[in-house]
Amino acid sequence: MNEQRRQILQMLAEGKITADEAERLINALERDQPESPSGAVRPKPRPKYLRVVVSSEDSTGGDGASRINVRVPLQLLRAGVRLTSLIPPQALTQLNAKLDKSGVPIDLTQLKPQHIEELIEQLDELTVDVDDADSKVQVFCE
Repeated sequence: MNEQRRQILQMLAEGKITADEAERLINALERDQPESPSGAVRPKPRPKYLRVVVSSEDSTGGDGASRINVRVPLQLLRAGVRLTSLIPPQALTQLNAKLDKSGVPIDLTQLKPQHIEELIEQLDELTVDVDDADSKVQVFCE
């Protein structure tokens, strides 16, 4: 670990900067570093967002083309999983029953942070493109 990165992490540990500020500083350091020597493989950065992009041509005579661009922070998924640990067991049982009744067979008591990390790792490889004559849908991580 280089000295600058260690100093940023130390400031974070001491509470002098927030996690967001530390992330921005580390990203700035990575951008400022010269390219690695040829042949060296840099690790792929962790994805931060799940993106869904829908582009559509309006063939019904409406306002013309439309575009939807949804960018969901993966940190939101992580936070949601951590929040489930705060739900009382009785409420989890009721939630599971309501979800199952609604057709969502998921057991929230089995949802653990490591499962989300595994899911995010798999999402990193995910790219879905759907094309038809009038629209295009893309789902990917960035």
